[in-house]
Amino acid sequence: MTFDDLGLAQPILRAIREQGYETPTPIQAQAIPAVLAGGDLLAGAQTGTGKTAGFTLPLLHRLAAGQPAKDSRGR
Repeated sequence: MTFDDLGLAQPILRAIREQGYETPTPIQAQAIPAVLAGGDLLAGAQTGTGKTAGFTLPLLHRLAAGQPAKDSRGR
């Protein structure tokens, strides 16, 4: 699996590549699709596994696409 397979916007993919990343970590591969779909995320993993990017990259994607955040009632 590559970051390209996760459905992120091209500018984000370009930035990821420019930083030298090619393959998402397991936590990223699970978290990114869930956040892109607008779902809630609760994840735990060892320090250094990419948790922050796992939720930040899809949030940036959603913000760039103008997708509104959902409130606690899912609206």
